[in-house]
Amino acid sequence: MADRENFWGGWRERLAALRNVPPVLRIVWESGPLVVSLGLVFRLVSSLTPLAALWITKLIIDRIAHALSGPEPMPRVFWWLVAAEFGIAILGSILGRTIDYLDALLADKYTRHISIQVMRHAAELDLTAYEDPVFYDRLERARVQATDRLGMIQSIGRLVQQVIIGASLSVSILLFSPWLWVLLIVGTLPAFLGESHFAFLGYAKNFRQTPIRRELDYLRVLGGSREGAKELKLFGLKKFLVERFTRLSDQIYRENVDLARRRLIAGSFLSMIGTAGYYSAYVYVIWRTVSGSLSIGTLIFLTGAIVQASNNIQLVFSTMSSIADQALFLTDLLAFFQMEPTIRSKPNALRAPRPIVHGFEFRNVSFRYPGATRLVLSNLDFHLRAGERVALIGENGGGKTTLVKLMTRLYDPVEGQILLDGVDLREYDVEDLYREIGVIFQDFMRYEMTARENIAVGRIEEMDNLPLLQAAADKSLADDVIERLPASYEQMLGRRFDGGVDLSGGEWQKVALARAYLRDAQVLILDEPTAALDARSEYEVFQRFAELTTGKSALFISHRFSTVRMADRIVVLENGKIVEDGNHEALFSLGGRYAGMFEMQAASYR
Repeated sequence: MADRENFWGGWRERLAALRNVPPVLRIVWESGPLVVSLGLVFRLVSSLTPLAALWITKLIIDRIAHALSGPEPMPRVFWWLVAAEFGIAILGSILGRTIDYLDALLADKYTRHISIQVMRHAAELDLTAYEDPVFYDRLERARVQATDRLGMIQSIGRLVQQVIIGASLSVSILLFSPWLWVLLIVGTLPAFLGESHFAFLGYAKNFRQTPIRRELDYLRVLGGSREGAKELKLFGLKKFLVERFTRLSDQIYRENVDLARRRLIAGSFLSMIGTAGYYSAYVYVIWRTVSGSLSIGTLIFLTGAIVQASNNIQLVFSTMSSIADQALFLTDLLAFFQMEPTIRSKPNALRAPRPIVHGFEFRNVSFRYPGATRLVLSNLDFHLRAGERVALIGENGGGKTTLVKLMTRLYDPVEGQILLDGVDLREYDVEDLYREIGVIFQDFMRYEMTARENIAVGRIEEMDNLPLLQAAADKSLADDVIERLPASYEQMLGRRFDGGVDLSGGEWQKVALARAYLRDAQVLILDEPTAALDARSEYEVFQRFAELTTGKSALFISHRFSTVRMADRIVVLENGKIVEDGNHEALFSLGGRYAGMFEMQAASYR
């Protein structure tokens, strides 16, 4: 009973998944309208050649038989028929190669188009989406589906040919005997249903295995990455990782083998039914020929039509089943494209103020991450005035980075308001707002690109403005680092590509800081970007930061109090609330949380 429900439930899901096909066909059309149109035209012509070839062969055989049975000479039209058969063979070959060529073009165009679409849409989604494991599973499947479903598109092209070939040959069989055609259909239907059922089980298996495959990919990278090599050796993790990978891969292997074995047994039995149906029709045609009802040419024509019609009917069912099953895999791709960002500009949004007059103000702001119950910020009131330098300090998890993400509108608060010059941030154009903010996080990106490109990503339209990039590098103290590189600003950074040179953590941070200075924004934010620097280097960086942010709004997070005291104001965050606010002297004399942390750190240097 349960198997029957699963079977019919699988069919309902498979048929429902066919709704995924039209949107994908629209994407295919957008990727190359001319190539798609030419492909359809050539397939239509190619699909009619089998019937034409069989009919001409019939005429040739009948004329040969007639000539052998009597004294009449071979009619002149006979050689024209031979020439026509030769021409159709050549035409079929040319059409086949042309279709393959067009399919290859379409494959490249589609892969390029869909990959760009996935990249573009992924970049538009909210930051919260990337913190959801379910989204990562969907994104991974969407990325795979974007290119792996190329087979489905090619299957649709083949289906067009198979339908036309099968229909044209079936008409000829129907004119001879409708029951003969019915016999062919009955013979192919069981195999179609069986293949469809096991294809659906394959989809369900692949869907179920997605998290395991992601973990396998992670373990594969972990076991062979430069970043993990040191701890892998020192902690003796080889056996642990290999055994874990082996256990998970064995689980997938067993599931795959079990399904393949069941498919082999059932498929073999069902194919016997199809073979019996074909040979029943074949025997019937031979009997009619032997009894004198059919000519030799008609025998050749019908046996060829039966073979090709049988094959194409099976292929039509099989291809349709394949398309329906592959359409199931498109669910995540289309669902991914249907995801809409919530952080977006309103119609007729305001431009960011130039200059900023009053600054940023948090009013009774609370925030929790999606899926979490704990508030990271709770009823927070905070003001960053124009031209003011503020340092945020506090224990990890206190909400410092979250405050920065809210101020840069990577998130929206769940309660309260964030204002810029008295206007809610949600009223401003997001892209224009970003142009006025330069920010570097602790987990900044290390782009496996040239040093010039690594800096230019901070203001990508200035990629070719080398003097401006050099000025930004000078401000961040990265100029000395880049000058020591063999190819200077054209040096490839990182080890991913040939000729790349890796940097130390501190050197990478100086390059990343140059991006923030390149923006020449009204607001500069540093979220612990100097964690890999020694105390002296960090002091130099922040000393330069203090000089360069004169007249600008600046917010920085640091655990070193020698740099924190440079700020005009120090804000202490604890459990999502501001517990202290003032300059170094005022907070130190208060003898509270800041003074305790300052004394604790100072004692370690004594």
